[in-house]
Amino acid sequence: MLAWAIAASPGFAQTACSEDVVYLRGDWGSARISVDVVDTPETRSQGLMFVESMPRLSGMLFVYEREQPVSFWMKNTLIPLDMIFADGAGVVQHVHENAIPGDLTAIPGGTNIQFVLEINGGMARVLGIDAGTEMRHPAIPVNSAAWSCAS
Repeated sequence: MLAWAIAASPGFAQTACSEDVVYLRGDWGSARISVDVVDTPETRSQGLMFVESMPRLSGMLFVYEREQPVSFWMKNTLIPLDMIFADGAGVVQHVHENAIPGDLTAIPGGTNIQFVLEINGGMARVLGIDAGTEMRHPAIPVNSAAWSCAS
């Protein structure tokens, strides 16, 4: 079971990045989310469709080749999700809370989005994740990351 920590967590700064973990930090504290990474058109289009449950501090990280307009929907998605949209530096630009399972309404994330983290519905609010939160993951280029894996 993964744990999350509130307030300054100096251990996160020294923890090595790995493909299966996204770290988040902000004024609210910090968190560690176990993730599956989807970074091809095929894997991104499948996403979390047909997934019946997901552990509390787990999710899926969608990685795009460059910043671009991104919009999601919940077709064939069975669980409510929070969608966390971040730019090329890994800085959260928008959070959409509790997307409704099966809803075909487009959920726009913004125009300059390169990373989208999907987590269980309601977790963004529980953790305090909002615009300005920084993500740390090896997919975020070291030379442009707000919170680099090299730090």
